[in-house]
Amino acid sequence: METEKWIEKGLELLMEYTPRVLLAILIWIVGLWVFGRVVKYARKIMKKRKYDVGLQGFLATILDWGLKILLIIIIMGTLGIQTMSFAAVIASAGLAIGLALQGSLANFAGGVLIMIFKPFKVGDFIEAQGISGTVKEIGIVNTSLNTFGNQLAIIPNGKLSNENIVNYSAESIRRENIIAGISYDSNIKKAKEILLDIVNSRDTVLREPAPMVIVNELADSSINLSLRYWARNEDFWDCRWYVLEEMKYRFDAEDIEIPYPHQVEIQKEG
Repeated sequence: METEKWIEKGLELLMEYTPRVLLAILIWIVGLWVFGRVVKYARKIMKKRKYDVGLQGFLATILDWGLKILLIIIIMGTLGIQTMSFAAVIASAGLAIGLALQGSLANFAGGVLIMIFKPFKVGDFIEAQGISGTVKEIGIVNTSLNTFGNQLAIIPNGKLSNENIVNYSAESIRRENIIAGISYDSNIKKAKEILLDIVNSRDTVLREPAPMVIVNELADSSINLSLRYWARNEDFWDCRWYVLEEMKYRFDAEDIEIPYPHQVEIQKEG
């Protein structure tokens, strides 16, 4: 009698849960297919928009796992399992992890923004966080720069994405602005002619826009001339170094005085 009761109970459970199990299996199969197509389509969009390869893989993995967790929750609900508590546990765990990794998550979010909006790329010369250098690597958490002295500078992406960035490689040409101070006794017109002659004699200085010299400031001890010219990025520093050195030679030859601080020593007889 007891055996028949258990058999009857088992048949009832089998009749009740078999359709649910079959439906859950069907949802799992169809869900995997649909979500797989979604991930594939997302990869195609990221590739079309030329997202960074590393970012493509990372975002696709996050999307894939998120959809699978959603699918598991749906299947649990189909089987009659209470999902509210399960979702609450996931939310609580996510909040705890987020608080513990707040700084790292900010850097991660910054890395995603940099890879999406691309304010710079590998090989660009940038200035950020008080550091200037050539971008060596753009990671999810940090960006690496090679400085002038060939040191490796690592900047967290969180700060990098929220602060000012100067990208010197974004445009193909750059304008220089060299301030040349001359004494009040020197001939302004002659000094301007010398500066223009220096830059015009250099093939790597662009003729358009044309170089120019203006009186920038009448300072306390000098007349400050501003020499402005344009050069290609690859020629910029060679032009600057040439102009500075040649300016000193030419000013000396033409008796154009470059003021420098003088120290007056007063001795008082006791």
